[in-house]
Amino acid sequence: MSKLWQATLSRRERQIMDVLYKAGRATAVEILKALTGDPSDSTVRTQLRVLEGKGHVRHEEEGLRYVYIPVVPRRLVRKSALKHVVDTFFDGSAEKVVAALLGPDGARLTDDELERIADLVARAREEEPR
Repeated sequence: MSKLWQATLSRRERQIMDVLYKAGRATAVEILKALTGDPSDSTVRTQLRVLEGKGHVRHEEEGLRYVYIPVVPRRLVRKSALKHVVDTFFDGSAEKVVAALLGPDGARLTDDELERIADLVARAREEEPR
């Protein structure tokens, strides 16, 4: 399973995966109802087959219905997506990401959030040999 989750997902495929991660399992009809933009039923079913081919989902038959279940743990997909964003928009620099979050245009972080970030930085310094 190591490389399966690294396959690039389209915007709609990511939306479908988001629905499945939130629901845990869903039919094509349930996924269709949760999506924005009014995709057609056949489009959603086609994209579910593509996601299954990429190894992101599997289905179980319940009577005449297919119920889709995410295969790849969300944490692995999240890590891959974050790496893609960092590489694409921040030249692979974690420092640039943090600067964007903390800078004047970034989201206003609470004192508790800043403290947790400081703790993460301290732990990273302790764990990573220089």
